[in-house]
Amino acid sequence: MINKARIGITRDLFDKDGKFIIPGPGLKLFDDIPEVEYEIFPESLPEIIPEQIKDFDMVIGALPRWTERSLVGNERLLAVLFTGVGYDRIEVPALNKTGVMLCIAPDGVRRPMAVTIITFILALAMRIFEKDKLTREGRWAEKANYHGVGLTGRTLGSIGVGNIGHEMFMLARPFGMKHIACDPYLTQAAVDDIGVKLTDMDTVLAESDFLNISVPLSQKTHHMIGEKELRKMKKTAYLINTARGPIIDETALIRALQEGWIRGAGIDVFEQEPTPPDNPLLKLDNVIVAPHALGHTDELFMGIWAQKMRQVSQIMRSEVPEALVNREVLDKPELQSRLKKFRASR
Repeated sequence: MINKARIGITRDLFDKDGKFIIPGPGLKLFDDIPEVEYEIFPESLPEIIPEQIKDFDMVIGALPRWTERSLVGNERLLAVLFTGVGYDRIEVPALNKTGVMLCIAPDGVRRPMAVTIITFILALAMRIFEKDKLTREGRWAEKANYHGVGLTGRTLGSIGVGNIGHEMFMLARPFGMKHIACDPYLTQAAVDDIGVKLTDMDTVLAESDFLNISVPLSQKTHHMIGEKELRKMKKTAYLINTARGPIIDETALIRALQEGWIRGAGIDVFEQEPTPPDNPLLKLDNVIVAPHALGHTDELFMGIWAQKMRQVSQIMRSEVPEALVNREVLDKPELQSRLKKFRASR
């Protein structure tokens, strides 16, 4: 008898009524992989515990943390299939130590998150929420005080030009903006196709009219943007962060917006999430905020889930899965041993 591969799905991918939050065919896509069976975790915990994963070959999830404690005694798990790209809640060294692959979902988030950044740019430039408020309050006579900002000839800058940043610049090409960025991991040739000039961070801070943040959260990038960096920006500049909240020193950002160091901001992420209702950012008219969900569209979720299904199929076929973060784990004896058992049971 051939054993089926077992996939665990974390509870955070379901609403309070137990409905799968992914639009489209969702779990029915497993029907196309008959050699697989899935099981939904009975409860949602902030951190994965060994008891939850001991009977699974792969786990698909989003919110729970993965730590060294999560993998104690692991004798079966082959891969964590994360439904996003910012894997700061997953301790990759712990996965490496125990020989577990980590696969992310760049294909699913690339376009929707780039569109999210463009949405912030347009909404801030046109002062759309301020004008919406004027209209609703019958303050038409004040509209001359709320002129927007044209994009042609302005400078769009980005700290980081990876998966999402590259797509953002591609979508922004018709606006006729100047494109600049800093990214220590790229060569100029890698961004020539989107008309971006790579330069240093100080130049990006000083010259950008719209500054996008597209870097992962790490010890190195924590509070990468603080008072010193914000004071280098133009007083007329807008800052956009859809990456992770702690990349920006939120206290310094609040001061920058209150005191006019910069003109405004589009914020989809906060240092603390959910952010407290008394957060001053929520009271400022020159800020557009979203609950780390502006990019949550049917396109994003369906793209993510399709990539998870491909990764499951690739592992089933003994292939190296796409969007594998920790390729160094492939030669680990621990993983090779579990893969051998997995293949033998098929």
